[in-house]
Amino acid sequence: MEILENLDPLLKTFWYIAVPASLIFVVQTIMTFMGADATDGIEADFNGDFDGTDAPFQLFSLRNLINFLLGFSWAGISFYGFIHSTPLLILAAVGVGIVFVLLFFVIIRQVQKLAEDNSFKIVNTLHKTADVYLTIPEHKTGKGKILISVNGSIHELDAMTEHDRIPTGAVVKVVKIENNNILIVETI
Repeated sequence: MEILENLDPLLKTFWYIAVPASLIFVVQTIMTFMGADATDGIEADFNGDFDGTDAPFQLFSLRNLINFLLGFSWAGISFYGFIHSTPLLILAAVGVGIVFVLLFFVIIRQVQKLAEDNSFKIVNTLHKTADVYLTIPEHKTGKGKILISVNGSIHELDAMTEHDRIPTGAVVKVVKIENNNILIVETI
C-alpha cells in the first residue's frame, strides 16, 4: 500500500484498521442477508453474555469487535484534519466506536421486536368466547368440546361447566383452566 507510506503514523494506523474492518463488515453483511451468520464462529474463553437480563446477544463477539473497529477507525480518519490533539482524537474515535456497538444493540433489539410467537398456549384462552362443538354435560359430570380462536387459529378443546348443561352451538366464555388442558366455561 504505497498510498499509506507517506502518511503520519497515527493516520496510517487508522487506515490499517479501517480497511480490513470494512472488508470483514461487508462480508458479515452479505452473510447476514444470505442467512449464513447463525453464530460468529468464535467461542470466547469467558462468558460475556448478560445472564439474568433481556440482552439479545453477547457483548464480546467478533461482530461487535468489527463494529467498534469500524467506528473507531473511520472516525479517526474523518476527524484527523479537525482534531489536532492526539489524545483527544483517539478519545473521540473510541467514543464513536462505542456508539457503533450501541447502535448495533439498538438495531438488533428493534429487529427482535418484529419476531412473533404464535405458538398455542392454553392460558391465552382465558376470558375468550367460544362456540360449543359437542354438548357440555352439567356440573363437571363429563367433558364436551368447544371451538375457540386464539391468535387467529381455531382450536378444538375439551371443556366442562360448573353449571347447567350447555348445548351444541351455544356461545360460552372461558373462566378457568383445570389440569392445564380442560377449560371451565359458562354461558354468556
